[in-house]
Amino acid sequence: MLLHDTALIYGRYLRQSLRSRFALLFGLLMPLLYLLFFGPLLTDLPLGGQGSSWQVLVPGLLLQLALFGASFAGFSIIIEKGHGVVERMRVTPMSRLSLLLGRVLREATVFVFQAVLLVLAATVMGLRAPLPGVLIGFAFVALLTVSLASLSYALAMRMDTPQGFGPAINALTMPSMLLSGLMLPMTLGPAWLDALSHLMPFRYLVDAVRDAYVGSYATAHMLYGTLVALAFAALAVTVGTRVFRTAGA
Repeated sequence: MLLHDTALIYGRYLRQSLRSRFALLFGLLMPLLYLLFFGPLLTDLPLGGQGSSWQVLVPGLLLQLALFGASFAGFSIIIEKGHGVVERMRVTPMSRLSLLLGRVLREATVFVFQAVLLVLAATVMGLRAPLPGVLIGFAFVALLTVSLASLSYALAMRMDTPQGFGPAINALTMPSMLLSGLMLPMTLGPAWLDALSHLMPFRYLVDAVRDAYVGSYATAHMLYGTLVALAFAALAVTVGTRVFRTAGA
């Protein structure tokens, strides 16, 4: 029943996304602008890592796509609560886990699709990366999306208006972006900033995807990134499910 219920919720929200093709493409705007206007500035610069500047920048943009997109996913829950959708779902016999999983899997599908488009655009501009590494990058995007969307939905369930939700998400996402080395490797900065960035879990995901994009799979970065991504996803889904259950959604 869990799989059946999850598939129903997933299909419902995926159809909503497919009907809004403009929103699908608009979500690509910020990372695409970084790719077009910031990427050429890094060409031939010593970035302190293996591979080309594109193999440094594109993995960060992929995870930036998931970071900002999935973090704001909870806005839809606030809107649904205002229209009584959550109340109607409350009386159904569906499990609370399926109500969460259906939503976050839709988010993961959308952002992996956008990640594919971003990689295609980067390839046109000069990115060269092994196919297994690119696929590993998509897997990390999916895991990060599941994690952040789960927490975003959980936070939104505790709020009644978007006026409080938006600033709270901005206060979390901006430091995460700056301390994760999404744009440039943190090793380029001062030692204290590099050390501080290790407290940010997204740092390990970024390092892992960058290794994958240069064909290095059996590395410490890949191991730590995978463990952090899986643990973060498990924790986020657990928290999200608990909030959905106690909130009656």
